[in-house]
Amino acid sequence: MQNRFEKHYTRDEANALLPQIRKWLTQLNRLREDLHRYEKRLSGLTEQGNDIGGETVNTWIRDLADMQELLSEFQRREIFIKDLGRGLLDFPAIIGDREVFLCWESDEETVEFWHDLETGFGGRERL
Repeated sequence: MQNRFEKHYTRDEANALLPQIRKWLTQLNRLREDLHRYEKRLSGLTEQGNDIGGETVNTWIRDLADMQELLSEFQRREIFIKDLGRGLLDFPAIIGDREVFLCWESDEETVEFWHDLETGFGGRERL
């Protein structure tokens, strides 16, 4: 059977990444909030017909680049962010002979759940 993903995580491998993932999620959520503030500020300026630029635009662009860099860390590792605010992630895995997702949410200490590729969070089962 052909697998959809190249990388498959064991529970131990996923758990070992959690300290770094927690840091990345904290950074991503902070950047998301900052970007939202910058976008509101810039939107107000353009609606008034003002030229925009300067430090606000430069900071906005730097934050966008930082966010892209962090997101590429997840993409490179084939870890899927399902809900950034909740810190809900899926790690491709093999259980038995089936390709599934190990499922983790940021308020959980370790990876304790899995679900089929198509069922999502609602289909979570304890490992």
